[in-house]
Amino acid sequence: MTSCSVRLQIFLELQAVNKELCSKFESCLGASPSRVEILHYLLQHEEVTQSALQGEVNIDAAAVTRHLKQLEAAGTIVRYKKSDDQRATWVKLEEEAKRHIEQSYQEKSQFVNETLADFSEAELEQFLKMLNKVRVNVSSVTKNQLGGETK
Repeated sequence: MTSCSVRLQIFLELQAVNKELCSKFESCLGASPSRVEILHYLLQHEEVTQSALQGEVNIDAAAVTRHLKQLEAAGTIVRYKKSDDQRATWVKLEEEAKRHIEQSYQEKSQFVNETLADFSEAELEQFLKMLNKVRVNVSSVTKNQLGGETK
């Protein structure tokens, strides 16, 4: 097998694993990885502006707004304005939601442990290094490098 076809096979396998991982994660935990990331961040912070939350979780603004509207409708979060700054929308978790999220950490931990079962610690450390290298490479790719034009 040529180096190019191995690289393509790895890329396709990463895409397939990501798709399956997200699907299984969502069905096991009842929430998408993006929503879990939002809730985790809110659990760690008493209150945060919606724009700061969007920057921290690295999800586009429209998706964050959609998630927050759904979470607000479900009674999980509260969005509000402060009297001294009507421009910013603040977000915080409801108390009951905090308890539920803390309980779901056990489920998330079990999911992660089962997903990475049968790997030695050395294999996990090497795998993490390789994934970090892929992430760095992906973040440095530009359209110009791929022969496309930017406008």
